Amino acid sequence: MASQKQIIDTIKTAKIVAIIRGIDSDHILKTAEALIKGGIKVMEITLNRDDAMKSIEIVKKEFENEILLGAGTVLTDKQVREANQHGACFIVSPNTDEVVIKQTKDLNMISIPGAFSPTEIVKAHQLGADFVKVFPVGNVGPGYIKAVRGPLDNIPLLAVGGVNLNNMTEFLKAGADGLGIGGNLVDKSLIYAGKYDEVEKIARSYVKKLEEV
Repeated sequence: MASQKQIIDTIKTAKIVAIIRGIDSDHILKTAEALIKGGIKVMEITLNRDDAMKSIEIVKKEFENEILLGAGTVLTDKQVREANQHGACFIVSPNTDEVVIKQTKDLNMISIPGAFSPTEIVKAHQLGADFVKVFPVGNVGPGYIKAVRGPLDNIPLLAVGGVNLNNMTEFLKAGADGLGIGGNLVDKSLIYAGKYDEVEKIARSYVKKLEEV
């Protein structure tokens, strides 16, 4: 199993965390496979489905040596423990919750809580966050990341919410260490239509775009 440092370094190098939301366990393997073929190395399966833990377990078992796999939309310490048991190596939340962060770190997992204001970002970092997910960042744009990055240059930031192919490089140039990208990358309608080659193609276009940074 990868060390915490290896996981952090991989996220910083890969830059893109694919957020898989609302995909059932019957479609999860082909979804992950299409993303992998497209060059995606880090994936987050959100817990807003009853079969999310099963999905994490399935993907972990099949692609353990090819990707880093995390759980998203994690709101309780119980969910942290379950995600850990099913194979997740990092925990992503939309908010900053001290109990969730502590449980994550107690289990030697990578903590990525959500925060928005400078006060929240610093608090999350002080509580032990390895990255702080600046969310939702789409409405304020890359300029916000640049402004926050100025005084808080010691805190690794992921830009999440509204990141797409057209603005992703601007967020990275503004100082984001990585990007969480959901529906713009992992298109649910394509997946349920069985168009996995299209999912792969989209993933490839995002990975290629990183060359511009």
